[in-house]
Amino acid sequence: MSSTPSSDQLSASAAPVGPDLEKIPLDQVFSTLGVKADQGLSAQEAQKRLETYGPNAIIAKERSLLSRVLGYFAGPIAYMIEAAALVSAILGHWQDFTVIAALLVFNAALDFWQDSKASNALAALKKGLAPEATALRDGKWANVDAAQLVPGDVVKVRLGAVVPADLRLFGAGFAAIDQSALTGESLPAAKKEGDEAYSGSVVKQGEMAGVVIGTGGNTFFGRTAKLVAGAGSVSHAQKAMFEIGNFLIAVAVVLAVILVAAEVWQKAVVAQDWKWDDALGILQFVLILLVASIPVAMPAVFSVTMALGALALSKQKAIVSRLESIEEMAGVDVLCSDKTGTLTKNQLKLGDPILIAATDPQDVILAGALASRAEDHDAIDTAVIEGLTDPAVVKTFTQTAFVPFDPVTKRTEATVKDERGSLVSVAKGAPQAIVDLAQPAADVVAKVNDTVAALAAKGNRALAVARSQNGGTTWSLLGILPMFDPPRDDSRATLEAVGAKGVRVKMITGDDTAIAIETARQLGMGTNILTASDVFPKDMNPDQVPANISDAIERADGFARVFPEHKYAIVKSLQARGHIVAMTGDGVNDAPALKQADCGTAVSGATDAARGAAALILTAPGLSVINSAIDEARRIFGRITTYTIYRVALTMDIMFLVVLSTILLGFQPLTAIMIVIISLLDDIPIMTIAYDNTPVSERPIRWKMPRILAVSTALGFFSVVQSFGLLLAGMWAINSAVGQVYGQMLGLVDTTHLQTVMFLQLVTGGHLLLFVTRSERWFFLPPFPALPLVAAILSTQVLAMLMCAYGWFVPAISWDAIGVVIGYCIVWTFILGALRLVVEQLVSHRTTSRLRATHLVMQRLRP
Repeated sequence: MSSTPSSDQLSASAAPVGPDLEKIPLDQVFSTLGVKADQGLSAQEAQKRLETYGPNAIIAKERSLLSRVLGYFAGPIAYMIEAAALVSAILGHWQDFTVIAALLVFNAALDFWQDSKASNALAALKKGLAPEATALRDGKWANVDAAQLVPGDVVKVRLGAVVPADLRLFGAGFAAIDQSALTGESLPAAKKEGDEAYSGSVVKQGEMAGVVIGTGGNTFFGRTAKLVAGAGSVSHAQKAMFEIGNFLIAVAVVLAVILVAAEVWQKAVVAQDWKWDDALGILQFVLILLVASIPVAMPAVFSVTMALGALALSKQKAIVSRLESIEEMAGVDVLCSDKTGTLTKNQLKLGDPILIAATDPQDVILAGALASRAEDHDAIDTAVIEGLTDPAVVKTFTQTAFVPFDPVTKRTEATVKDERGSLVSVAKGAPQAIVDLAQPAADVVAKVNDTVAALAAKGNRALAVARSQNGGTTWSLLGILPMFDPPRDDSRATLEAVGAKGVRVKMITGDDTAIAIETARQLGMGTNILTASDVFPKDMNPDQVPANISDAIERADGFARVFPEHKYAIVKSLQARGHIVAMTGDGVNDAPALKQADCGTAVSGATDAARGAAALILTAPGLSVINSAIDEARRIFGRITTYTIYRVALTMDIMFLVVLSTILLGFQPLTAIMIVIISLLDDIPIMTIAYDNTPVSERPIRWKMPRILAVSTALGFFSVVQSFGLLLAGMWAINSAVGQVYGQMLGLVDTTHLQTVMFLQLVTGGHLLLFVTRSERWFFLPPFPALPLVAAILSTQVLAMLMCAYGWFVPAISWDAIGVVIGYCIVWTFILGALRLVVEQLVSHRTTSRLRATHLVMQRLRP
């Protein structure tokens, strides 16, 4: 049970109701907010608005520790375990009580450990907010707590500052703001007067003033936090455990009712000798049934198996923060992948220059490099400088003047002095800006426009470069520099490998559509990339995606220009259509979708918010580890399925044996302590199944409960036949004149020894049953069991035989009897193996027939 706050627990902070403050002209923004740009708000007015709109913070109500702890002891399986423990205490069976209570506490401790991480995403988001802001109050600039900002506050942002709230920028100057963590854009956004700045983004260049138009939960950042708080889905492993638990509980309740009714009828009606001691005896039988029916170790085995899988993944540079995600990855059939930094290198690279006035490509690159400043660490400047074949040539020039990029002029300019002392002016920037500066002939303008259009169609950015030899009086347009973010070297091979496993990959990016399409083309992906704003209405509820939009999501190969709510809606819509979805991302904007996805994956270099929301964290760049994670997940899923079939079948064996023997023979075949020991001997060594050699499925696999229950029920039924057959043989050996001869030869003197025989048969037969359940083929064919599993089972068998031979916790029997039981179990292993093959064929035939019928019904009628 998660401690993450729900969306309705978040702060209701909001901007004033009225016009869309993001779109209307600046003068209307100031009039709507009732503030003057040169005065700001008064302290009194700011306090009044703070009381109205609430603090500029992400506020969540935390559940009390007590309610969280109590929640770990709720649920069908937990209730049944608690009931068994309670009955054990009432009857004074303290050994049983101790073992059962220890398992209950262990499961709760695992849940608590996992649950303590659930709010990491929200905590990381809170850290992303600016702690302080420079605000204009009563006409004076002062540092104030960012949480005290209100709509209408006038603030100042500068280099290195975190934008404290959603702003509309105004006044002179410019700012380059890195909002990639919020929007997914690969480059800092150039901002000018009238533009919006989002809370949580970082100023990389420049300085500007802004007026606050949104605070707290009403900011772009806050809306993302609300989505994170409300996101999340119950894992399929949890659902499977509930279904298995409910199935076994239903069977146990039916058998318990039959048992109680039969005992009461026998004592009260037939014998007419009812006593309270009889009631306690019946209660003791019910206790045995409860202990036998509840898969008390199932959550622990699931957790340990997945924890060992998580350890294996950690060696491949993947950290698992939510164990259930490993099982989810096995069934993933759709992977929504971020582009920038995941499929691509997130490093702008220069393409081959397109020459206009220049004759040498390096002349164009050199002029662009001279119009850059390496110390600014600007992505574009760095790419241009790295494009030089001889970087040392830049040192032969001295920069005497530099005009940084301005979003109004859209270019940078520099004046440099060469080795001869001559001054040269250079400029680089948006092609249209350089055309306006150089004013070339019409045919040159046409060539530039055609070149830019051709580059844009391929998803490349275009940078024009010009040079002036006479102090900027006349300019020569040297050429165009194509720039692109190249795919990672391993991306294409990884996508092909993932696709071969039956996983469809959809690209989800904040970059332009043309860039996304070209990247998809280079990677061999589908190019049906849609622009998010063309598909998703602005006022759409991401939790309730209309059918027509869901259809578009299903068909599309990806989406560009996405916002956090779009990513979240895409994941949620795909899940609603029955897909198991993995999502990769690295920014705050990815956090809601990462948390909602069945397997959210934070890639290398991700923000704290993305890591906190993700279930799988990659520490190596790229997606190559995803391929390994899918293989490992499918192995783990196979191991868990093996254990599930084994556990259900063995549980049914024990339950029916106890009830049928009690009702039909008036004999209790097992004591309560025997059942507890059987549970320990069967389950604890089985945890080594995490090391088992398991084949990797070629297609996504998921829980198919009807199939699992059909196979396990069939195996369980014939296991009951196996156990009951041995029990009847033992009764014959004890009670009949002929049978006593053989019974005395084996040391079977009374029913207490028969109980030991049944104990050994269930331990040995249970472990041999595991070899049958671990493969859909004959159990003696490869892949063979792993050495740790075989060693654990053999060790357990030796321990069980020594217990039976020397009377540890159970009455002692002869070695001859032990040999007979083991031989009997080996013969039945082959019988159960053949049964498994028959059941698998019947289930597969039925499934295939149903699929064919469905396909026939869904075909269009043709004239």
